[in-house]
Amino acid sequence: MSDPAGRGYHASMRAKVLSSLRRLAVMNPLLTDLLLCVLITAVTLTFGLVLGGGSADPGYARRPMDAAGVLLTLVVNLAPAWRRRAPVSVLVISCAASIVFHAAGYDARLNGVAPLLALYTVAGKRPPAVSVPCALLPVAALWHAAFLGPQEFLWPNLAQTSVMIAVAWTFGNSTRMLVERNRRLAGLSERLRQEQEDRARRAVTEERVRIARELHDVVAHHMSVIVIQAGLARYVLGSDPATARGALTTIADTGSEAMAEMRRLLAILRIDLNDDTGDDAYDDTEGYDPAPGLQRLDQLVERLRSAGLPVEVEITGLVRPLPPGIDLCAYRVVQECLTNALRHAGPATARVFLHYGAELELRVTDDGRGADAVPHEDGHGLIVMRERVKLYKGTVAARPQPSGGFEVVVTLPLPLPMPPAHPPQTDGKPKT
Repeated sequence: MSDPAGRGYHASMRAKVLSSLRRLAVMNPLLTDLLLCVLITAVTLTFGLVLGGGSADPGYARRPMDAAGVLLTLVVNLAPAWRRRAPVSVLVISCAASIVFHAAGYDARLNGVAPLLALYTVAGKRPPAVSVPCALLPVAALWHAAFLGPQEFLWPNLAQTSVMIAVAWTFGNSTRMLVERNRRLAGLSERLRQEQEDRARRAVTEERVRIARELHDVVAHHMSVIVIQAGLARYVLGSDPATARGALTTIADTGSEAMAEMRRLLAILRIDLNDDTGDDAYDDTEGYDPAPGLQRLDQLVERLRSAGLPVEVEITGLVRPLPPGIDLCAYRVVQECLTNALRHAGPATARVFLHYGAELELRVTDDGRGADAVPHEDGHGLIVMRERVKLYKGTVAARPQPSGGFEVVVTLPLPLPMPPAHPPQTDGKPKT
């Protein structure tokens, strides 16, 4: 009866031996090739001594194996140990020694394996333009041996050696193409990995820019209103309590709105709203307001008016919902322009013009100090504004007006509107 445990043990041992041989071939290929060549040499010498039997075989050999034959056999079969380092030189040496061995009258059936191994290596390491001419060397060596054999076996020996040479070259060339294909795939994989890393870095950079832009818009606008209102409340605290209370109310409302927008931004930054942080304050996403847009323009205008900046708004064209990104962009542009007017224009009146057409045209002007209040270089707010508008393929023009004051004109391309059943009528009158 068969022993399943014994079969399993032997299979495990074979797997371990094969794994060890693979590791040895990878770690020290020269030693692996040397062991292979020693094995081929030992088999060849054994066959030479057995076939010769102390006397030459008249059919294949005129001279029995002696010291010179052993030396030539060693050269033929041990030279391929260095086949990976100098494949063409090894092929020349092995084939030349094989031809000398056969020409000296030794057995023509010996020393045919090493030239085939050397040819396989050349075909695997060199392109066909080199390996095909090199194949003529083993052809010469093996055909020479075939002609030295019995004449009745000449054509079978020639056919057999030709097939072996063709097979050795084909396998070697296939190995070369496989290695080159794997090398190209490895290069493409590495390039793909680098491109993915570059895209990831660009995505992180773009996200950081977007976060910085949002933080600037939220903090700069609301803190400007708070600072101005706090100064007004401190100035009139003793003489006009009603105005001071109004200023404090505006500060409280502006601070609450800033906190709401900061919470909305933090909610966007959270990766997992239900992570195990133990903080349930963020679990309720219903409390976060959506991103602001032009539908909150009235609230923005009222806040600036309460801060002391008279603002007039005029809207023309076919008013319609905007894509979320363009809506937020337009709102932030108006917010930045009015905040700059509040901070830099001095006593002035700001005017906001919106026109809905093929493009959204947005113009914010003031009649304040104009060029005197404009810095020599674009501030961070104007840079952020240009980045926002450029993202949606719009244009920005910021310039002082000849009659005084400052003007910012922004155009944002809009998608074509769907024709409404009852188009709204617009009279172009200013909103108050």
